[in-house]
Amino acid sequence: MRTALAISLLSALAAFGAAADTYPQRPITMVVPFAAGGPTDVVARIVAEPMSRALGQQVVIENVTGAGGTTGITRASQAASDGYTIMMGHMGTHGAAPALFKGLKYDPAKSFDPIGLAAGTPIVIVAKKSMPAENLKGFIEALKSGGASINQAHAGVGSVSHSTGVLFDSLVGAKPTLVVYRGTGPALNDLVAGQVDFMTDQIVNVAPQITGGTIKAYAIATPERSPSLPDVPTTKEAGLPEYEVSAWNAVFAPKGLPADVRTKLVAALETALKDPGAKKRILELGGTVPKEAEAGPDALQKLVESEVARWTPVLRSAVEANP
Repeated sequence: MRTALAISLLSALAAFGAAADTYPQRPITMVVPFAAGGPTDVVARIVAEPMSRALGQQVVIENVTGAGGTTGITRASQAASDGYTIMMGHMGTHGAAPALFKGLKYDPAKSFDPIGLAAGTPIVIVAKKSMPAENLKGFIEALKSGGASINQAHAGVGSVSHSTGVLFDSLVGAKPTLVVYRGTGPALNDLVAGQVDFMTDQIVNVAPQITGGTIKAYAIATPERSPSLPDVPTTKEAGLPEYEVSAWNAVFAPKGLPADVRTKLVAALETALKDPGAKKRILELGGTVPKEAEAGPDALQKLVESEVARWTPVLRSAVEANP
């Protein structure tokens, strides 16, 4: 009996090792928790292509929207830990969500195996083209005096556009009407159409519209101007130095990946970030490619822990002040 059990156990371990050695044997699904066309989706598609080449199997994007990105992340976190389901998370889903969603069904710091940071994405304060204010100071004055008559778009509670927008409103003492969308892509479409008044969003999503003149940019929330938007002042230059914030996107997998599978996914993402075409596209959109020391799984784990600690008190205070 014991001999048979031992043989069965050894056979199972051998099969497991063989499966890990030959991974991947079929396409891999990357869950993007927002609608197609938004910044997280854009970054995911940029890195998915070179990751597919590195892995020898297609990385297929699946957009799962809802609840500020937490619906898709929750679903992905519950998938089998075999490397065939990964996800593109960001500052909202893995930093802000615990402060904004009671009963969140995952722990950003404990429910995942971090694969690596994919891109940094500075935040830009943008408005519809017809907004009369010519600079950030004038816009803030109009925002405060307009109150609920001013509409602010965001991609859902817990999204980057929501979290950074709530922080902005709190800092300037404004209480606009919040208009919720199922992703930043649809929100930006309505901003371009003039159906909503303003939003705070990631540069990778709004840079083409800014340079194309279809929306107005008031400031970028970084210490220095972006090479992609050299004419857009920083928030410090525009008179709001306390509003300095950038988002990020990163790849995660459900907790419990086999070590060999995780190693292959980490290596594929590292290869993708070194790909000249991918780097060029991220930089052209105004994003930043993380340095090697900042991009790995250990660094990402520390980033998630620090982001949860940073955003929890900020967002809870802001939401209480702007219910």
